[in-house]
Amino acid sequence: MQSIPVDTSRLGVLRCAVGPEPKITDFESKEVKKDRDGNTIYSVAVTVRQEGRRVSVIEIAVPGEPKGIVEGVEVRVTGLEAFAWNMGERHGISFRAAAITPVAPAGSSAAGKGGGA
Repeated sequence: MQSIPVDTSRLGVLRCAVGPEPKITDFESKEVKKDRDGNTIYSVAVTVRQEGRRVSVIEIAVPGEPKGIVEGVEVRVTGLEAFAWNMGERHGISFRAAAITPVAPAGSSAAGKGGGA
């Protein structure tokens, strides 16, 4: 399966739609998916809003539980890749990223911390 790098700077504002959930490989046994290094794979639903277009939701797989990612928070996606897949008559595109992190809200910079006047 060939990966296609995705330029996230062209996707507009990215927000968490559904917080991190472990990916399940077997729904009967509730076995969670792991990567080669043994990290649990989490799935995060992210809304993509490009100017002049409708909102789309994509599910992104990421190794390890992303911290600080909750519904509604603006996120930064690092190392996003797309994969085309097909199984019989079903087909689609899956997304995987190296990391998903919250975007710090304006006014929460390090300069704003400390004593003050």
